[in-house]
Amino acid sequence: MTDRITLTGLRAHGRHGVYDFERAQGQDFVVDAVLELDLVPAAVSDEVADTIHYGELAERLVEVVTGEPVNLIETLADRLLAVCLADARVHTATVTVHKPAAPVPYAFTDVAVTMTRTRVR
Repeated sequence: MTDRITLTGLRAHGRHGVYDFERAQGQDFVVDAVLELDLVPAAVSDEVADTIHYGELAERLVEVVTGEPVNLIETLADRLLAVCLADARVHTATVTVHKPAAPVPYAFTDVAVTMTRTRVR
């Protein structure tokens, strides 16, 4: 599959982390999602119903980030993948969760976890 929908840099405030202050204060998380699916039906019909509506996808992903806190961004990424794969048209999804304000006592640009799942047919 070479067709992809990519949503990059989706930012939302969540309360994920292993430390109490992360849960209390929260922080911004940044999500990138890549969905692999057949986009020919949408290209032919020119109808949004024949593709993944990226605005609705963004809304569902933000609901997860702003929802129930988890300790690990690995767990958060897994929950975001479930959202991406909820539509049966998606063959493979890759999600990266960035935690740019992670409590690391050294200068760094970003901490991220990337996970990919392929639908079993």
